[in-house]
Amino acid sequence: MLQFLQRATAQLSPVALSSSSELQRAEEASAALADAATNQQAHPYHMVDPSPWPLLVSFALLTTTSGCVQWFHGTTGGLTNLYLGLLTTALGMALWFSDVITEGTFQGNHTIKVVASLNLGMVLFIISEALFFVSIFWAYFHSALAPTVELGATWPPVGIQSLDAFAIPLLNTILLLSSGAAVTYAHHAVVAKGRQAALEGLLVTVVLAIVFTALQGVEYMDAGFTFADGVYGSTFFFATGFHGFHVAIGTVFIAIGGIRLYYYHLTSQHHVGLESAILYWHFVDVVWLFLYISVYIWGA
Repeated sequence: MLQFLQRATAQLSPVALSSSSELQRAEEASAALADAATNQQAHPYHMVDPSPWPLLVSFALLTTTSGCVQWFHGTTGGLTNLYLGLLTTALGMALWFSDVITEGTFQGNHTIKVVASLNLGMVLFIISEALFFVSIFWAYFHSALAPTVELGATWPPVGIQSLDAFAIPLLNTILLLSSGAAVTYAHHAVVAKGRQAALEGLLVTVVLAIVFTALQGVEYMDAGFTFADGVYGSTFFFATGFHGFHVAIGTVFIAIGGIRLYYYHLTSQHHVGLESAILYWHFVDVVWLFLYISVYIWGA
């Protein structure tokens, strides 16, 4: 059995996938690995091996949060702790996800039941993210719908020059919606076994996402207010900044999916990681539409 798994894994390597039937061989090898893993146990679930990465990431996130609070309060070494926590978090997640890729791609542990559980976990994660943004919108509308006397009884507050919704924000909206169309095109191409078209769609998505992030930075530099300018500045930068952070995470998510597709890790039947990235990206698109309408247009 071990020799069979080794042969199937070898078929998935980029070196072996050099003939004209690369994609077909990858499809067959992936199916063979899944069948082999299923036949080795009495249930279709994956019993995860002990791993140090969850504990490492937990301490790294604690360091990141603590460093961020220290930095906000001007404590010596706070920014260093923040950078250390971010670096350790990125390293721990990379090692953790590397193990997950190995389990799913080269060991065949991602059976139909496991994939269904992973999809459910991603849906629940996106719901939690949606509730997080609900709290941000709540904070925004709490002040915007009934501005106090201290704000001049108007919104935006007196002295705040809001951004032009039909300048960079409109361009960013077009870019983000176009990236959503491109990633959907890539998904359909993967299902239809159009590997080259899928790679092109993912590349377009990543490029548009990078341009979106760069334009957001330009917008921040040109803004006539800062995070410290009352409730308008804090809610604006908190909402758009956290959305920009999600765009950055989604960009990395999709880029990794493209790299895995390039190395034949993903097939038409086995691409749960890419599906999760695409679902996450559509969530980012929807949140931006709410931000654009409520903050840039209505709030201005």
